[in-house]
Order: sequence, then structure tokens, then C-alpha cells
Amino acid sequence: MKNIFAKIAVTTAASVAIAASANNPAQAIDLNFNWLGNAGYSAIGSFSYDETTAPTIISESGSGATNFLQSLNVSFLDPSNNLLGTYNTVAGGVSESNFFAFNFDTSTHTLFGPFDVAGGTGVIGEYFFQGTVGDSLSLRQDIDQQTAFITLDQNSGSIQVSKVPEPASMLGLLAFGILGVGSTLKKKQASC
Repeated sequence: MKNIFAKIAVTTAASVAIAASANNPAQAIDLNFNWLGNAGYSAIGSFSYDETTAPTIISESGSGATNFLQSLNVSFLDPSNNLLGTYNTVAGGVSESNFFAFNFDTSTHTLFGPFDVAGGTGVIGEYFFQGTVGDSLSLRQDIDQQTAFITLDQNSGSIQVSKVPEPASMLGLLAFGILGVGSTLKKKQASC
């Protein structure tokens, strides 16, 4: 009886994975990025764009409608991993920051050049993550919305980007996992 349920579960999971990948061609691609400063402050974030319409190089700047980015958010943590703040720099294809700068190579999945995300909405105390990728990136906090800010941390411009697995891929892995559990149970039943 258990063997029948295992086969049904495996067949169902495999069918769902195949159907999801066939009926849901990849369009939006989600990527994560993370940064670690020399003093232990960090930034973690994600962004997305439509991979069917995006060019090889995505360059976005300023406030208003973006050309290709659909979303970009970032959170900042202090060296003890306490959350300092979270910002939705781009939401629904619209940036709220006049200072926003973003450059991304879709073929190599790398950020490059000027980078400025987070604050820029006119609130004293907001955080800015800015600089030039590969040269110097800094986490700063605004003090007076004029020209005064403090630099909390910086690094040599190193920032990592990783692709978020697609849901269909995760379902496929789940199906293979269930298949493995089913075969293990079958072997245990055969040996008893």
C-alpha cells in the first residue's frame, strides 16, 4: 500500500514540475546580491527584470519609470546582524530616488560601474549604498539632507550576484527527492 502512495506522489510531483516548466516559460528573472564592508556592515538585496525584453546591458538612473528593472530592494545590517533599514529602490518598474544608479550585464550576471541604491527620498537618517563596483562601495547614513553624511563602512567595490532558482526547477528537485525517498523505502521493505 505504501508503495502505491509513493508512486502516486512521485508521478504527481514529476507531472507538476513538467507542466510548470512547459506552461510557464521564463520571463522574469530574479537575482540576489550581497555586499560585506571592511568593518562588518553588510547589504543584502534582490532585483528582477524581464529577460525576454532586457538588453545585454541594463543601465538605470534617477527617479521615475525604469527602462528594464521591475524591482530592486536592499536591506542593511550592522556587524551584529541587526537590521538597520530596508528600501524598495525600484517597485513596479518605478524608482523613487533621484540618486539611483544601476548597471548590470545580463550575459555575465555582474554589476558594474556607478551604483547607488536605497535612500534618496528626503528622510534624515536614511541609508545610502553607493560608489563604483570594482573600485569602492560605501554604506553611508544621511545626517541633514543637505551635504552631511557619515560613512559607516566601505570595501574595494566587491559585490556578489546570484540567480534565484526558478520555481519549476525547485519542483523538479522536489520530485527527485521524493523519488529518492520512495526508492529508499522500497529497499527497506525488500530487506525486511
